Amino acid sequence: MAVREIREFNRFYTNLIGALDYSRHLHTPYTLTEARVLYELAHAPQVDAADLRAELSLDAGHLSRMLAKFEEQGLVTRGPSAQDARRQRIELTARGREAADLLEERAQEAVSSMLGEVPTQDRPRLSEAMRTVREILRDGHGVYPVPTPRVVLRGPRPGDLGWTIERNAAVYAAEFGWNEEYETLVAQIVADFAATRDPEREAVWIAELDGQRAGCVFCVRDKAPDTARLRLLLVDPAARGHGIGRRLVDECIAFARSAGYSELVLWTNDILADARAIYQRAGFELVAERSHRSFGHELTGQDWRLKL
Repeated sequence: MAVREIREFNRFYTNLIGALDYSRHLHTPYTLTEARVLYELAHAPQVDAADLRAELSLDAGHLSRMLAKFEEQGLVTRGPSAQDARRQRIELTARGREAADLLEERAQEAVSSMLGEVPTQDRPRLSEAMRTVREILRDGHGVYPVPTPRVVLRGPRPGDLGWTIERNAAVYAAEFGWNEEYETLVAQIVADFAATRDPEREAVWIAELDGQRAGCVFCVRDKAPDTARLRLLLVDPAARGHGIGRRLVDECIAFARSAGYSELVLWTNDILADARAIYQRAGFELVAERSHRSFGHELTGQDWRLKL
């Protein structure tokens, strides 16, 4: 029974992928395999050809010819790896990154169009079913090797700001029993950011795990002109254990430095032990504590500061 179901699913999914074929339906000159390679190069800071071949299960000769073609088109550069001269390091050029961004944009549009045919109430069930397939096959019992979960940090897209409000409210209610006061606070923070954002000095990052939203963090101006504030750090419970919180905080710190701030501050509560550990690791120092009643509970608020 399981064998037959998997084979039937494979046939169905192969036809579905055909409907989203890059060269025919996304109006690009790239095949699906070429698009996969460009995607991998765009979403990893450093990639060796051998790792790329293993990640995508590609024939060495096929990949080599594809990379040579990309190099001729000015999409990639190739050179020896800094860690091992026997390995070949592949990097996207500015032109290559533009091509990858265009592919990503058109793929998002194609999938969104396909989802438009799925009733809204069925979409969470569809997403959960896809996650279930990946998780079961990733745990070591699958027939085929499954890649390590991929974490990507990106800027906001339509729907992301609403998602940050919903997930913050739902997660803190489930884990700490916080009431609607917290959701109101988060909604106000997000609304203020959206209404007055200075792109040069304020930013938000959305973390994805295997293409699914998994976390967020905001960097906003504080009252003092040389101070930035880290806000609304969140990692979805289902995505914990992959270093997402650490990466989000590191990204926020790097942005604050590049934007010219002299310090980065944040406010949290002492019961958020996992977040505190991330802040301490990043070099934040606790500068003040005070008790308060918020979100339906007696809490101890903490102010943390990082000199940049």
